[in-house]
Amino acid sequence: MRKFFLQFISLLTVTIMWSQQEVQYTQYMYNMSVINPAYTTGNTGAYNLGILYRTQWVGAVGGPKSSNLFAHKSINDKIEVGLTYINDNIDHIVKENNLFADFAYKLNLEQHGHLSFGLKAGFSFFNTDFTRFDLESGDYTTDPNFAENINQANFNIGAGLYYNTNKFYIGLSVPYILKSKYFISEDRRFQNIQKPHFYLSSGYVYKFSNEFKFKPAILLKGVNGAPLSLDLTANILYQNRLEFGLGYRLEDAVIGMINFRITSKLRLGYAYDYALNWNVVSSGSHEFFLLYNIGKYNSTQGFDKSPRFF
Repeated sequence: MRKFFLQFISLLTVTIMWSQQEVQYTQYMYNMSVINPAYTTGNTGAYNLGILYRTQWVGAVGGPKSSNLFAHKSINDKIEVGLTYINDNIDHIVKENNLFADFAYKLNLEQHGHLSFGLKAGFSFFNTDFTRFDLESGDYTTDPNFAENINQANFNIGAGLYYNTNKFYIGLSVPYILKSKYFISEDRRFQNIQKPHFYLSSGYVYKFSNEFKFKPAILLKGVNGAPLSLDLTANILYQNRLEFGLGYRLEDAVIGMINFRITSKLRLGYAYDYALNWNVVSSGSHEFFLLYNIGKYNSTQGFDKSPRFF
């Protein structure tokens, strides 16, 4: 039990000390609005709905688990709106819930594609429940830093730019602009500070034939006080139904991905991250998503048109 406690406190301390790093998503390209409020689909009259679930560092004590529910709708050819709910927790002891609304205004550049501007606003709710520690009496001396639970809400805003054509997209965004202090211990040793993150994302689709498309993508994430995070992925799309590929996160993980278009409106996907540099025993990270589109479609709309699948 002592070993369990020490491992958990070690993970918790790392999480708190480096909590300026936002939730990591391997399959971000299937929910671009979570990192960029300017993301647009152009599917007028359709609702894009989705669920994404990630369990990280499976086998490690207190490995984080994240859930993401989102809805996105094009109001007309210029305005799109969205709603995102994110739940992130560490072993049911540290929890964070985020509820944000997105607004994007799109300019039609004719044969040159589309350029959109986006804003995000909402609240983050942070709370802890240290009574859920499962410890044997006498194993440790209670730390005053964990003697009192925390419950706090913070307002935040975000902004972004997004440009896309039928084959290419690039986006620049800051999802959370305001710095938020969620937790400061009594002796000020531990802090949970959310700092502004800058995201640069880009992708391209290359058509080999009527059946095969090649889809490379890149995501660069930066924040003051932490190393840059770089994701490189390369997927193959077969008959617009089956998609599979590999990825690499700089000095962190190698990735395998696969997803299926079950129907014209439903897509299911899975990704596995194998950690390259981790000092606690872990069998890797698993991530699942389910996308469902509701509304009117024609041959140029839906999954094939949306930059979500570049």
